[in-house]
Amino acid sequence: MTARTFYAASLGDRQVTVFTTRRQPRFRALREVDILDARLSAARDFGRSKPETQSTRSSHMSPRRQPIDRSRGIFEVDWQLFGELSRALALKVARGYDPELVVGIATAGVIPGATIAAILGREFHSIVVSRRIGSERVRATPAVLGAAPAEVRGRRVLIVDETCDSGDTLRLAVASVVNAGASDVRTAVGFQTGGYAADFSALETESVIILPWDREILKDGNLVLRPEYAEVLGE
Repeated sequence: MTARTFYAASLGDRQVTVFTTRRQPRFRALREVDILDARLSAARDFGRSKPETQSTRSSHMSPRRQPIDRSRGIFEVDWQLFGELSRALALKVARGYDPELVVGIATAGVIPGATIAAILGREFHSIVVSRRIGSERVRATPAVLGAAPAEVRGRRVLIVDETCDSGDTLRLAVASVVNAGASDVRTAVGFQTGGYAADFSALETESVIILPWDREILKDGNLVLRPEYAEVLGE
């Protein structure tokens, strides 16, 4: 039986205890969340992991999805926690930057980007950065598909994505927006999962993130758990 331990996560001046497995991922909420009543019970499956086996790639993967490394642990985020973290991230941005518009990186960064834009009361646009060429071929590195929004010219821009690991996607998006004439560009992510740091982030964790809009897919008219997630979650 896998040993379970208690892990105290810092949330501003609050200490919240959650269960983790022995492979305890690093989980740190930034202090800007201290004015929120973040209900971390939504992270009930945080740190859930299984013995290491070879990860598989599903044909249902989105353009930027990578094979799941289960040794890192799995952190499921539901809509309630996503809302709390979005408000925390928007507050952090507002305290350090005044963007005139927000650009979300499609597809995974569109929902977080639109949410941040709505909270800040700013105009929202998107840019497509993908590893996929057509429906089957996948690049080793991402590429910008199409032009950056023309509306960025001469304006302060905040680029938003859902996670940041290597930084390849963010760097490409920043370069595209700068080349389109933006006067200033900053970056924000909900989850920093690797060594590359965005200008603003809500949480840092080594865990693999499962987001509420990405958890299920439509199959034969029904919503079902993504195959790659079903395997690692044991469902």
